[in-house]
Amino acid sequence: MSNNSTKNEKMESIVSLAKRRGFIFQGSDVYGGLSGTWDYGPLGSALKRNIMNLWWKMFVEDRDDMYGVDAAILMNQKVWQASGHVATFADPLVEDLKTNQRFRADHLIKDAGFSADGLTFEAIDNLIKEKGIKSPSGNDLSPVRSFNMMFRTNVGPVEDESSISYLRPETAQGIFTNFKNVVDTFYPDLPFGIGQQGKAFRNEISPRDFIFRSREFEQMEIEYFVHPEKWEESFEMWRQLVWKWCEAIGLPSSSVHELEVPAEDRAHYSKRTIDFEFDFPIGREELLGLAYRTDFDLGNIQRVSGKSMEYSVKGTNEKLVPHVIEPSFGVERAVMAVLSTAYTEDEVNGEKRVYLKLPAHLAPVKYAVSPLLKNKPELVEKAKTVYLMLKKQVGAVMWDDNGNIGKRYRRQDEIGTPYCIVIDFETLEDDTVTIRDRDTTNQTRVKISDILPPARA
Repeated sequence: MSNNSTKNEKMESIVSLAKRRGFIFQGSDVYGGLSGTWDYGPLGSALKRNIMNLWWKMFVEDRDDMYGVDAAILMNQKVWQASGHVATFADPLVEDLKTNQRFRADHLIKDAGFSADGLTFEAIDNLIKEKGIKSPSGNDLSPVRSFNMMFRTNVGPVEDESSISYLRPETAQGIFTNFKNVVDTFYPDLPFGIGQQGKAFRNEISPRDFIFRSREFEQMEIEYFVHPEKWEESFEMWRQLVWKWCEAIGLPSSSVHELEVPAEDRAHYSKRTIDFEFDFPIGREELLGLAYRTDFDLGNIQRVSGKSMEYSVKGTNEKLVPHVIEPSFGVERAVMAVLSTAYTEDEVNGEKRVYLKLPAHLAPVKYAVSPLLKNKPELVEKAKTVYLMLKKQVGAVMWDDNGNIGKRYRRQDEIGTPYCIVIDFETLEDDTVTIRDRDTTNQTRVKISDILPPARA
């Protein structure tokens, strides 16, 4: 079996598990779905929230140089004009000349084994012709044209040019437009950062690969404002912090790779960019990015708004427009990387076992509590006592009395629960329970009063 077939099978298995166990569902599934949208079920929303909370704690709450904001999704259209999104936020679109289906040209080129990185639309056209690249149906393609990915809407009852707004395609601009607000209210020392988590929207031509590329997603972004002469040390600091983040969410370092993006492939505002790529089942793809954006954004705001974005350096007479280091994290890609890393198959007692080897701090459910037999009131009562105790102290605890113990273990394994606690007749005698470890399947007897300390370790 080829490596690609194995990867595709793994991706299909993850997608199947995600739906079967209540992690991720197709958006609007009951009505036939809506391409490029996904709904997070009870376990998926918990996993997603755990990842986002960890990010916020690491990069905002635990730091003295960071400030959090939550900017509006709808913004004045001048924001997107000044940032260049109205004019340039576009993908190369081609059309199947027979079926009229539309595709991203660079994706078709990549699928054919070539690269469109850094190419103009004219060069992409030439490459398609030269290599004989066709649509997935085998038909000829139209010439490339520009497709702006922003969702356009109108604000208020009158639809005219003045009422145009957009669903934001990134959270970064909400940070830049609040730069002066943060400076004027907190007057932080340089360097300092502003962090934000929130929804972003891109009208992708061809969303694909599960949650990797979708039309509605969440970002966790930081704009770190620095003195122009000291950007390199801050860039290196954030490069190291990105590695710590990958470690914190359980990604093996061997599966994360730095790609120094060459000048011709960087965004027009960037003077240096590192793409952190991950070995997903779909192949090596971008997980997150780290960019040096210079003063591009604040400079544009200053030019278009007419309001000064200068910062007065404390203790000096120096005034300057700060430069920016931007670590940009996609929530969905982090979720997909975590699930891809955690998905594990092994054999227990001659039977195939599937489990999610999630880091305990990210697992949607930390403990599952079960009475050995659900038709024995004394066991159920004692198990409820243990369940309520853990629920109060930990929160993420599940009651599970459905099926035999073996089936309960398999079900909890699939959702990544680190510990299963079983209350049996011995519990009634000596107040000990059986704790079963997800990864090793080992079972140990522990006093009820001692459950939490070893589990935390």
